[in-house]
Amino acid sequence: MAMAERTRQESREAFILHGYPYRETSLLLETFTRAFGRVSMVARGARSPRSPLRGVLLAFQPLALSWFGKGELRTLARAEWIGGQPLLHGEALMCGFYLNELLLRLLAREDPHDALFSRYWQTLRRLAPHGSSAPALRSFERALLKELGYAMALERDSASGRAIDPAKSYAYDPERGPVEIGGRGTGALRLRPDAPRHGARRLRRSPDPTTGEGADAHAHQSSARSPAAEEPPDLQGSARAVTRSSV
Repeated sequence: MAMAERTRQESREAFILHGYPYRETSLLLETFTRAFGRVSMVARGARSPRSPLRGVLLAFQPLALSWFGKGELRTLARAEWIGGQPLLHGEALMCGFYLNELLLRLLAREDPHDALFSRYWQTLRRLAPHGSSAPALRSFERALLKELGYAMALERDSASGRAIDPAKSYAYDPERGPVEIGGRGTGALRLRPDAPRHGARRLRRSPDPTTGEGADAHAHQSSARSPAAEEPPDLQGSARAVTRSSV
């Protein structure tokens, strides 16, 4: 990356993943940008009463960020709200924290993922109407694993080469992929009994891998369980840290 590109960036699409109070009036931000991936930056004076950044630095809202600096911690120069994304509430808000935590823990800094950025934005829009959160989360998890190079092969029977039939039952061999085990009507995709314990979770085959409707449940449980119960304690604090900048 050229020095000029590292020094100054203007109006780059981004989302705020996490915010931390810094000194008396500033914020440390972890952002997810379309062109540069995860970028850390300091928003100087963002918590002061007259800061133009107050009311703009909101989680789960698309922003156009401008920044400068050459080190790992950049300096935020300007932030503009793009709009078009409804606010998240209730279960959808907790699911949003879960998505942000996945990105914070699994993505390297300054490693761009344009397709994943678009999927993240799409997932936020799917969560906003307060419908079932499980299909949206499963679809995002699969997209994230694919971006990281760990996608599960779920399209074809590894033994016969035929496309997966949602009406049939399969066992998932971690080294080979799905293998039909006979029987119809359950639509279950089960790991082999001798599979490693860390992967021994019940999966459900999605008839529509593009939208994730009825999608595979492997990294997150059904929406019947509260997402907040599985969140690390600092997630709720992250919401407060970012939200306080607009109060």
